[in-house]
Amino acid sequence: MSGTQNKKIFFQIVFSPWLDVAALAAWGMMMLKYWLTGKLYLLIHPNYFWLVVMAGLAFLALSALKAKEIIRQNRQGVKITQLANNEHLSMFPPGFGSGLLLVTALLGLLITPQVFSSQTALERGVTDVIISPRLQRQSFRARTRPEERSLIDWVRTLSVYPEPETYRGQKVKVQGFVIHPPSLPEQYLIIARFIVTCCAADAYPVGLPVKLPQSRTAYPADTWLEIEGQMGVEVLADKRQLVIEASSLKPIPKPPNPYDY
Repeated sequence: MSGTQNKKIFFQIVFSPWLDVAALAAWGMMMLKYWLTGKLYLLIHPNYFWLVVMAGLAFLALSALKAKEIIRQNRQGVKITQLANNEHLSMFPPGFGSGLLLVTALLGLLITPQVFSSQTALERGVTDVIISPRLQRQSFRARTRPEERSLIDWVRTLSVYPEPETYRGQKVKVQGFVIHPPSLPEQYLIIARFIVTCCAADAYPVGLPVKLPQSRTAYPADTWLEIEGQMGVEVLADKRQLVIEASSLKPIPKPPNPYDY
């Protein structure tokens, strides 16, 4: 048996199995870390949190079982010739797949997921989904006071009853992040939120135009605001639209969970 082959088999005996253990453990820890720190809200819908938690615990359990099996085999003694006879052809060196998984998990542990920005909203077409056809329609609740509706409540209400004049003069108090669409005049911005239906990959923005008492340059893009005022109707982009006529704009911290569902 050549020296190169001996080194390869030694790697398979000593290093590669423990690389599998490390990869499984790292993925389990990454999933549980995202759950415990609340970062999982930035990645998937809360309805699926239990799947991530179960998968994380399963990976940790598998890594423990794998480690126990490796220790058992080492105590019994593993013959190099037996591994050589069981060796199979592979395009990649031993441990390549496990190493790649381990590096990916370590990057996930070190890098914090980022919240989608206003630029992402523009790229995904916020001006086309101010009232999104993808938004799940919900029945209108007449007993809900207008000033108690969230931004998503307003958009859902408009998806059922889209006539803007219905809401003229109603009080409004909503929170969201600022978008500066180039198609709107300088006195307007859009207050928006991202909605997640399954995971961050399918997140889409919804929002409402806001008429400001001054130029929108005073409110940079991606700033989170709490806006109070009343509803009005304006013609924007050759279309009658419901707009928030703002009387108060207050900067607020970015919420721990910036998405809606």
